[in-house]
Amino acid sequence: MSKAVEHFHFNGQPAIRLTARSGATAVVLAYGAQVVSWIPPDGQERIYLSEKARFDTGAAIRGGIPVCFPQFGTRGPLPKHGFARNRVWEEVEARAVDDFATATFRLDDDDLTRQIWPHAFEAELTVLITGQRLDVEFGVKNPGDAPMRFTCALHSYLATREVEEARVEGLRGLKYLDATKGTEHLETGTELAVEDETDRIYFDTKRPVLLREPHRALGVSGENLPDVVVWNPWEHLTAALTDMPGNGFRRMICIESGAIGKPVELAPGGDWWGRQSLVVL
Repeated sequence: MSKAVEHFHFNGQPAIRLTARSGATAVVLAYGAQVVSWIPPDGQERIYLSEKARFDTGAAIRGGIPVCFPQFGTRGPLPKHGFARNRVWEEVEARAVDDFATATFRLDDDDLTRQIWPHAFEAELTVLITGQRLDVEFGVKNPGDAPMRFTCALHSYLATREVEEARVEGLRGLKYLDATKGTEHLETGTELAVEDETDRIYFDTKRPVLLREPHRALGVSGENLPDVVVWNPWEHLTAALTDMPGNGFRRMICIESGAIGKPVELAPGGDWWGRQSLVVL
């Protein structure tokens, strides 16, 4: 096995560290198939992971890129964000060739998942790093004899130096749900500043979103993931989170691609995939 693919334990959880020829690295846990670190060649960590995150099996890890499946948030009868982020995934492959490094994980239905979601499924998550870019691709197959429908998102916690100095661009003209108020709006601003608790779902996006900070920027784009969530808990909600330090909200903003407003529908034998790309600009 190449040194560019290292198996180790991260806070007690089996993990893979990928290293591309460019010097970029990423760490992916088997638990949740969750990316918990991505450092491009410039050496700056771009993924936020709470210093108080819990890594106990059964708990959600605060930070990284949790996989929300087969339900986003509380938009359905399942536990919040579904169950994929709280399950151990099987490593399918991990390799580093030419100018990229990649790892693929798989999750299938079992007795426990069928108790709360009565569907057969095969899910795969592939992480690929190359140069200034991180791609996370999520795919689902329906091997059963009944149709299924689901919502999903790649719940990316992006690291910020100071969230009040960050701006999110590329949302103008989009309809969004303000989940803090339960109301729908049309985005009229050219940039979104986080100045309070922010929880918005922007629907049917057509272009990449830009996270701009002083002296650096990060592009976020989704393919076959039409919706974009922007979330920050701000001070008062953070105080209620036992797995996040009091100033943690200043060091992160979630910008996540998902299929939320219109659930994915898969006929028996059908398959679907969606990809989120983060690019240092």
